[in-house]
Amino acid sequence: QVQVVESGGGLVQPGGSLRLSCAASGSISSINNMGWYRQAPGKQRELVVVINSGGRTNYADSVKGRFTISRANAKNTVYLQMNSLKPEDTAVYYCNAVLSITSGTSRNVWGQGTQVTVSS
Repeated sequence: QVQVVESGGGLVQPGGSLRLSCAASGSISSINNMGWYRQAPGKQRELVVVINSGGRTNYADSVKGRFTISRANAKNTVYLQMNSLKPEDTAVYYCNAVLSITSGTSRNVWGQGTQVTVSS
């Protein structure tokens, strides 16, 4: 069994910063992609950023230049540094991992989500 667990959400004022963490654990053989998605009230879940095993990233236009993803492969962990936060960044942020378990089977695993609220 594998899981991903997020941490680091909270309340921040506009213009502030937050850092989210996501750790994958379990019988993992390799991780292909890890990334962050978000879902605001009344809206569909959307991609924030994804990073592949080679370090290639794909950011949503709305966060380019403000958010930065980094990956610690040895720890099966990714971080999301969010700067210059705006009220429209308010959402539940979900971590996602596309990985292979030790049996060779692929898994698409979601975390439980962490709330980010940007408000004065």
